Amino acid sequence: MGIRIITDSTCDINREEAQQMGIVVVPLKVLFGDKEYREGIDISMEGFYKKLAETDKLPTTSQPAPDDFLGYYREAKEARDSVIVILIASKFSGTLQSAMIAKDIVEYEDIHIIDSSSTITGLRLLVEEATKLRDQNVEVKDIVNKLNELKERIVLLAMVDTLEYLHKGGRLSKSSTILGTLLRFKPIINVKDGVIGVVGKERGTNKGIARMLELMDEAGQIDSSYPVYFGYTAKDDKGLLFKEKATNKYGLTNTTLYPVGCVVGTHVGPGASVVTYIRK
Repeated sequence: MGIRIITDSTCDINREEAQQMGIVVVPLKVLFGDKEYREGIDISMEGFYKKLAETDKLPTTSQPAPDDFLGYYREAKEARDSVIVILIASKFSGTLQSAMIAKDIVEYEDIHIIDSSSTITGLRLLVEEATKLRDQNVEVKDIVNKLNELKERIVLLAMVDTLEYLHKGGRLSKSSTILGTLLRFKPIINVKDGVIGVVGKERGTNKGIARMLELMDEAGQIDSSYPVYFGYTAKDDKGLLFKEKATNKYGLTNTTLYPVGCVVGTHVGPGASVVTYIRK
C-alpha cells in the first residue's frame, strides 16, 4: 500500500518533472475555435502564446471530465493505495467537481481531494510538499492535514501587462481598456481563498514592481523553509526583473522562475509577472 498523488495541469509541472516526482498530472484544455488542445500535451507554451497574440477571439478553457480521473482511481483502488488529489481552486474551475464525481463512481474512500484555493506556482508548492512528505513515509492523513494548513499561508500576487485580455474575457469595458493602455497602467491582482482580487494599478513596470514589493511586505513575512517561486507569461523579461528586485530586497536564496501555462495564460495574457510563496 502506497500513496499516489494526482494534480492538474495548471500547476505547470511538465511531463518530465511529473515522471521524476512520481505523480500524475491531469490536463485541462484550451480551445481556439473548434480546435481543442490538452495543456502540456498537445500544444507548447510558445505555440500557445503565439496563437493567443494572433487571435481576435479569446480562446476558452475547459475542465477535465470525471473519466479523466477514473482510470487512476480504479488502479489505486485495486492496489489498495491511498490517493491525494490536489487541484486548482474550485472557484476558478470545475476540475475539483469532476474529481469528486469520479470518486463517487469508484466508491473508494481512500481518495483525499484537496481544493488548493490557488493555481500555477501556488498549486506547484503544495504538490511538491506532498511529494516530499510521501517520500519521507509520512502517513496520508498527516500529509492532507499539512497541505490544508499550508494552503492558508500561500501568497500569490501577479502584475498583468495589459488590460486587453481582461477585456476579451468580458471583465473590462472597451473604454477602460483603451484608457488603461494609453496610461500604461499595470493592474495588480492577488489570489486569496480561491478568489481573484484587484489590489492595485500602477503606471509602468517599475512602479508596478515597487507596489508588488510593498504588497509582499503587507502580506506577511516569507517562510524561508519553502521556496519562493516567480512566474511569467510568454516573455520572461519582467519576471526576471521582479525576481532580481525581490531577491535583493529579501535576501532570497531558494527561488525559481517558471513559465505560466496555457489555461491561466488565456485569462491574463502575455507579459504578466507572478510571485508565490508561503508566509509565516
